Amino acid sequence: MNTFLDSMAAGAAHTASFLADANEALRAAWRVVWINRFRTLLTLLGIIIGVASVIVMLAIGMGTQREVIAKMASFGTNRMYVTPGGDNARGPGGTLSVADAERVRQVPNVEVAMPFVQGQVTLRYGNADIQTSLWAVSPDASHVLNWKPARGVFFSADDERELACVTLIGKRVRGKLFGAIDPVGRYVLVNNVPFRVIGELEEKGATSGDADDDDVILVPFSTGSRRVLGTTRLSWISVLIDRLELADETAQRIGAVLAADHHVRDFQIYNRAASVKAQTETQDMLTMMLGLIAAISLVVGGIGVMNIMLMTVKERTREIGIRIATGARQRDILRQFLTEATLVSGIGGALGVVSGLLIGAVLIAAQVPTIFSVRAIAGAFGCALLTGLVFGFMPARTAARLDPVVALASE
Repeated sequence: MNTFLDSMAAGAAHTASFLADANEALRAAWRVVWINRFRTLLTLLGIIIGVASVIVMLAIGMGTQREVIAKMASFGTNRMYVTPGGDNARGPGGTLSVADAERVRQVPNVEVAMPFVQGQVTLRYGNADIQTSLWAVSPDASHVLNWKPARGVFFSADDERELACVTLIGKRVRGKLFGAIDPVGRYVLVNNVPFRVIGELEEKGATSGDADDDDVILVPFSTGSRRVLGTTRLSWISVLIDRLELADETAQRIGAVLAADHHVRDFQIYNRAASVKAQTETQDMLTMMLGLIAAISLVVGGIGVMNIMLMTVKERTREIGIRIATGARQRDILRQFLTEATLVSGIGGALGVVSGLLIGAVLIAAQVPTIFSVRAIAGAFGCALLTGLVFGFMPARTAARLDPVVALASE
């Protein structure tokens, strides 16, 4: 007798493991979802659209941001310019020299300070004459301007030191003078001075207004300033900085160094690096805003999940009453309905991920800048599950709190 009572006590004290309970709740939830699959699919549309929208919107935002940054990078991102002339139009005009570029180069966080002289020249090849811009720059120009030869080579420090008459030409200059002919190795007259073409620059396109960086030629600074333009007064100093986040501080230090040497602020500093940083931050905010707008669909989908779960509770009131009367606890009922809500939103999230990837593939095929993020996909799917859990809690709690007598009496 004692053995029988001990066995009964042990059986009463034993409870199913969490995994077994979860597995049973999942199987029951799947049966319910499958029985009402058409209604469930309609409910899932909100979740599917929400997840797909978040994925696609963030992918487009990141793709657009990458394209904008790449475009800005072609003109240099970590750059600033020092130009002669103060803020006051009635103040001193001011000049910049090679020595000023050397002083700027000593400022912390400055990687390169390149002297720059610009002028208009006449270019001649054969019977063709054209007017174009000449940029006299140092061998660091390829790095500072982020501009590499499409063919040929860039001039070297030896060319700079020896005042070599070598030049690189832009794409439009090549088209005007040479057409489809490879210009590398040929000679052109630059203001009647013979120069050998050693390279053709990559295409950059228009920068602003009528300015076109492809309609220029680049020559060593020493050669251009002394043998062609006849001046060492700088048009500006191109500054390449190391750390973008220190752009404002670096600009202030450059201003302090030059003002101390000139004894007057007869120059201006254009902080392009700071504007690039601001544009990048703005693009980040726009991408985030796109994601938040798309996430509204998830909320709408969550309301749909809550609606179908409330309907399910009402339809299954008698079933819930029987379960409670036969020993089911409130937490068992709560777990069952939460599992159903999470399963519904999980299926919707998975279908939304697939839909988002398919839409993204179509956009990529249409050459729309699109970059998928694993974090965005995982985040959208996680939000779908969380939405089902949050919006499914109230119907689940309503089911768990039903009075078994009232539930059994319902039709």
